[in-house]
Amino acid sequence: MDLNLTLGLTAGFLAVAVFAGWRGARPPDFLKGPRLIPWRFIMVTAAAGLLVLVVHLVNLLGVKTGR
Repeated sequence: MDLNLTLGLTAGFLAVAVFAGWRGARPPDFLKGPRLIPWRFIMVTAAAGLLVLVVHLVNLLGVKTGR
C-alpha cells in the first residue's frame, strides 16, 4: 500500500474506533430495549487494525520494525 491509502485507512479506523467507543460508553436505555450492535467489540477491532496500520505507516516512513 502507498502512503496516501495508509493515511486514509488510518484516519478511517481512528474515526470508527472513536465513534464506537463513544457509543459503547453510553448508558443503556431500558425503554428502547437491548443494544443490538456490539460497540465495544467494534471499538477493539478497529483499534487493533489501527495499531497494524500505524506500524505499517512507520515502516513506510523508513523506520525498520522487523529483523
